[in-house]
Amino acid sequence: MRADRLARSVAAALGLAAAAAGAETQYILFCRAPGQGMNQARPETLGRAQFEEVLARFPNRPSAPVQTGISFVFSPLRTAPETTARALETFLAAAESTETPVVVQIDLEHWWEARPDLWNWWDPAKPGYDPANRANVEWTGGSPEDAVKIAWRNWGREIRILPPPNLASPRYLAACRDEIRRLVPVVMAWHARLPEGRKHLLIGIKLGHETSIGVNAYHHPGGNARLDRPAAEDPVRPLDPDDVTARGMAPLGYAALATLGVRTNGAPTEADLRDVARGYLAGLCAEAAKAGVPRRLLFAHGAGWKDGELIYDVPVNPHACPGWSFYKHAADPRRDAGVQRNVAASDAPFWAACEWLFQGPRTEAAWSGALAATLADRRCRYLCVFNWEGIRAHEPVMRAIDACLREQAADLRSNSPTGGS
Repeated sequence: MRADRLARSVAAALGLAAAAAGAETQYILFCRAPGQGMNQARPETLGRAQFEEVLARFPNRPSAPVQTGISFVFSPLRTAPETTARALETFLAAAESTETPVVVQIDLEHWWEARPDLWNWWDPAKPGYDPANRANVEWTGGSPEDAVKIAWRNWGREIRILPPPNLASPRYLAACRDEIRRLVPVVMAWHARLPEGRKHLLIGIKLGHETSIGVNAYHHPGGNARLDRPAAEDPVRPLDPDDVTARGMAPLGYAALATLGVRTNGAPTEADLRDVARGYLAGLCAEAAKAGVPRRLLFAHGAGWKDGELIYDVPVNPHACPGWSFYKHAADPRRDAGVQRNVAASDAPFWAACEWLFQGPRTEAAWSGALAATLADRRCRYLCVFNWEGIRAHEPVMRAIDACLREQAADLRSNSPTGGS
């Protein structure tokens, strides 16, 4: 039967003999999209109900070699510290009460609305105003006069956002360290309280979120002049992945390079931008390590947009396991030259598909193949589907995930010394 053939092919591709021999558990995680069910600004929304929705479709299978879990992106600079802490505590309590493995994602670079004291350098009528804040945001040239007031992000549609942070700004970095020192101990204290048989509920803590410059927060040429004009007039055009220094937009990175004393004239190079982002993420990971996170539980999230480009190097550091986003290469990460270069170079125990969404047809066969190819490398600790809300209504996708989980468990039983009796 067709379903049986699919199941056999998934099992074979995943190398189940390795699982039976005692390889590390792997996970298929579902990221709950911020604001679409779980909302950090409303801590009560991170409770059991959101977990139980996933568990109703994919019940826990604690003995299986591939298990499911949930992840959520916390943005500590987006809400008041006490609100973020309550949201995290609610999330962890729900994970424990439902026995659901989780990855806690901490993003400090994309949303920082709650810290106008860091970014508001231009509007004296609004909170936080200080012209010196030019040093905390990115510039489009070599002078503070080139500081950015506005940027854009396109995660499905283009929206206006705050100026991106200067990843080398001492004040911004101090704010990042403060949040890591505030939140990471909450996670690790929770993990320490778990009985030994439930320690697996913490798969890890992930820092960074496609850490880079000029991609997830880009600036249209002459963009500051658009701040007071209607958003409907904003240009909408795709980024150019082959332009590895500016992506077809106004170049950024000048502020970070000036702060570090690396470059005070001339445009940033590809290596410059890689080094700034890598140094920033390594610093965050070092802070988490000091707070007690062992390397096997710490993940750093990078990405790449042009095959093999230097930005793929960003998440590799001595404190964390590296991870990347997979869209173009979700069908088979082995074809991603930048990832494979860095997986080969890393001495971390794991790597992760931190953000993953197969871009091909939503058929059971296509998704089964993509899941199998991603998890075929037993060092891949987890694959995190972005997002649950985008796939939950697609039954062929659900069947592909279920087949992956079911057939691996069956193979583990058949390879056990007792024959699975």
